[in-house]
Amino acid sequence: MAKRPKMNEGKVIVVAGGAGFVGSHLCSALLDRGNRVICLDSYLTGSPVNLSALQCNPYFTMIEQDVCDEIQIDGPIDQIYNLACPASPRDYQADPIHTMLTSVTGTSNLLRAAERHGAIFLQASTSEIYGDPEEHPQQEDYWGHVNCTGPRACYDEGKRAAEALCFDSLRAGTVDARVARIFNTYGPHMRPNDGRIVSNFVVQALSNEPLTVYGSGEQTRSFCYVTDLVEGLIRLMNCGANPRGPVNLGNPGEFTVIELAELVLSKIRTTSSIVYAPLPQDDPSRRRPDISRAKALLDWEPKVSLAEGLSPTIRWFQTTLAKRRPARRRGQQPQPSVSSQPV
Repeated sequence: MAKRPKMNEGKVIVVAGGAGFVGSHLCSALLDRGNRVICLDSYLTGSPVNLSALQCNPYFTMIEQDVCDEIQIDGPIDQIYNLACPASPRDYQADPIHTMLTSVTGTSNLLRAAERHGAIFLQASTSEIYGDPEEHPQQEDYWGHVNCTGPRACYDEGKRAAEALCFDSLRAGTVDARVARIFNTYGPHMRPNDGRIVSNFVVQALSNEPLTVYGSGEQTRSFCYVTDLVEGLIRLMNCGANPRGPVNLGNPGEFTVIELAELVLSKIRTTSSIVYAPLPQDDPSRRRPDISRAKALLDWEPKVSLAEGLSPTIRWFQTTLAKRRPARRRGQQPQPSVSSQPV
């Protein structure tokens, strides 16, 4: 079994997309390991709130910038993580052209920065590379089943192009580039309105609204808690030898959408029921990672079960939604839109 890699404390590390859901957790973990972190984010889908606990850290620097613009950072850089792209269908379909350019132009700009600084580069790719897969579970050598002209293509094909840029740079010897294919991730710092399945179900249950299941609900997903994913990203960045191929990072536990809805309802005191709606175009029917490569190369596998990870996730949404509620006037009855039941 591979040894746990040394985390190279004291590095100067750029995190593009560091104000987002996963990026903010990554910034925090890297700072905890004694590194200097430079966060790049346009705040298109990221939020300063996610970074509020880091702003007073003298080893943290925030630069507001779109990665589609030329990137100039003074001083040494040891590592660059690229997480800069909207990741939920609602967000990436809102401006599909910018989504595509973020993956292509943005990744190119960051790779050039890595080349100038001699930095190791890690691309956050996605399980959407596999599309609606005909292979199950999905291994890294599977080429995928993607609709390259559909409404999800801006994200799917953008990420595929970004991977190509990374591996071309690696083969050319200009950048030590690594690629992580990330499967469904959840946890604190998710946005209530991002349209992802976990946030949708939790917010609907906390608001006593019906949980919307698209299609039959028998389609499956695999859910990885954010701290497990961040650990995998850091290990991939710091493994000694470049894997020279993508590495799946996700939880191989497979749940139907109905099972997830029922689990959420079991954890929240709510009057919500389940309703059904038509399945969106190109929505994958099954999704589950084969993580054999991550186990072998990184000595990594998820530790947090879905039931365990949902509890802090629900508490995050309870707090976030409570802050958004208007203050009650004297004598006004409280609104039951957010459950206060411990989870």
